[in-house]
Amino acid sequence: MRDSDVIVIGAGAAGLAAGQRLKSAGVSACVLEARQRLGGRAWTTVAHGLPLDLGCGWLHSADENDWARLAPPAGFTVDTTEPPWRRRGTTLGFAPGEHDGFRQALDRFYDRLEGYDPNAPDVAASTLLEPGGRWNELIDAVSTWVNGAETDGASVRDWNRYHDTGINWRIREGYGALVGAYGAGLDVRLGTAVTRIDHSGKAVRVETPQGTLTARTVIVAVPTSIIAAEALQFSPALPAKVAAAAGLPLGYDDKLFLSVSSADDLPAEERLFGATDRAEIGSYHLRPFGRPIIECYFGGRLARELEAQGDAAFVDYACEQLAGYFGASFKARLAPLAVSAWGRDPFARGAYSHALPGNSDLRAVLASPVDDRLFFAGEACSTHDYSTAHGAYRTGIAAAEAALAALGRS
Repeated sequence: MRDSDVIVIGAGAAGLAAGQRLKSAGVSACVLEARQRLGGRAWTTVAHGLPLDLGCGWLHSADENDWARLAPPAGFTVDTTEPPWRRRGTTLGFAPGEHDGFRQALDRFYDRLEGYDPNAPDVAASTLLEPGGRWNELIDAVSTWVNGAETDGASVRDWNRYHDTGINWRIREGYGALVGAYGAGLDVRLGTAVTRIDHSGKAVRVETPQGTLTARTVIVAVPTSIIAAEALQFSPALPAKVAAAAGLPLGYDDKLFLSVSSADDLPAEERLFGATDRAEIGSYHLRPFGRPIIECYFGGRLARELEAQGDAAFVDYACEQLAGYFGASFKARLAPLAVSAWGRDPFARGAYSHALPGNSDLRAVLASPVDDRLFFAGEACSTHDYSTAHGAYRTGIAAAEAALAALGRS
């Protein structure tokens, strides 16, 4: 447990980006990671020889996404197939003629978001739903997939600040695998959870169960849930950081992958909604990459409830909804491959951040440095690219640049 110029806490996309930038500048730095793997909420597992992204899976704003640029030199394949939600008319599960009505209602909702007065009070996105609108419940479901929370828990201003070019690609070998591979060559200590950062003295002391390290500067790249719960403590205390993290909670979003026998009769790269008349539904991506699998996605209160019931609840729920569309005999063709439960993960405690109504400006508070010795990174620190791995990457680079400047090495 030797000392460093910089200690980076967290080996997700932000922490690894910071570590590589510091390494390129010739600064001694180590990265501390509580898990026994790299990547954080970017995680690719393998089942039946298939890479499955249990965390981030899409390169959002792919034409500007840093990971799309980093992938080919690292030996990863960028797949530019358009996602199902960008292809109008391909979502299954609607009665004849209803899909256009839903898309129009969703477009009107987004128009109201974009047209919201930036000087008006920051309110819940639910206030922009059409009173008594036929598609409000389904728009709420969309919100759970976008924000990890229903519209009543999402800030209008924060949602409207999100930058999206509309281009979405994938990594054939797995987004999480790419992020983890980016950590190659770094001094990373796995299984090293940080419990306290003491910044009261000349050197910053970082306490772990394996011992205490000291550094001139520290980059904190952990989820807001960890800071808000004070699972990572600061001495002296940083109440403004804790409050900011609490206003930017991680929502609930989980994936289940099912294998499908005799899958050739299923359409490839199509999306199915489990229902269209309520928010508590799954979104089902049929045969991604043409593979014999279904990627099931659950968000918001539904995902939280399924997590509380255990992994089998995800399987039962998905099988029932899929059987409602394909017929009862379809269940016999399905078998679970992998499931995430990010809310139960002690080092994540949720999926990705959203600002509670009235808290959109807290992203800048969370990202601000403390005494030019503590720097903060992670997707929640990004004003326009939050909830994404490329947003995390950019905040990691920014934090590393700020640390280098503080060390006189910019």
